[in-house]
Amino acid sequence: MDDVTTPPEQPFLFQDLQPEPAATAPSDMLAADPALTGPPATAVLSIGEQDAEPERRPRPWRRIGEEIVATVQTLLSAAVYATLIVTFGFQVARVDGLSMEPTLEDRDRLIVSKLVYELGDPRPGDIVMLYYPPNPEKMFVKRVIAKEGDTVQIIGGRIYINDNQVADDYLTDEWRSHDDYGPEVVQPGYYFVMGDNRNNSSDSRSWGPVPKKYIVGKVKFRWWPLQDAKIF
Repeated sequence: MDDVTTPPEQPFLFQDLQPEPAATAPSDMLAADPALTGPPATAVLSIGEQDAEPERRPRPWRRIGEEIVATVQTLLSAAVYATLIVTFGFQVARVDGLSMEPTLEDRDRLIVSKLVYELGDPRPGDIVMLYYPPNPEKMFVKRVIAKEGDTVQIIGGRIYINDNQVADDYLTDEWRSHDDYGPEVVQPGYYFVMGDNRNNSSDSRSWGPVPKKYIVGKVKFRWWPLQDAKIF
């Protein structure tokens, strides 16, 4: 069976300071007070900016707070986009099992389109991700063999749909089973699915056709392993 499990402060500017007149020292002082007789205070001016208001840089805590808010907004936006993509568009899945060999291998990573079946119906030959009918908490990956109204029959491992043999040249004899099945007519709203590894697959031969509401989406792309990347 194939289960599927779902990047320094600015100097202060003094404006045109003028020294106050030196006070007259009292006659009984032995020495002049340097604070009263010393040179006038020197004004500190920035050339060309004598009339400008002092520049105030934002405090560090405020800058850190703004960065935290921006980071949170980015993460929330990414979460919303991811939710929308998963809910309405695509889903990433991993193959666990061998029932889709040789088309899909164990541990392959897939991109599944969920939107495609909102706009149309599954077609024979599509590789799909679906809920396992006996236990919908699990997900499987299988190939659609027949749609509603089709008559399915298997003779010696060869599949016939409406008395016409299915062209499944993508399989060699080592992957084929030699069993018989049917004939059976697929009821309305249901699909007959099978694994490509016909000798080692739990599928509609065992638990019957699958309702469309159980088909999650179509496998569109295998992105891992990179050397085996493929569009389906």
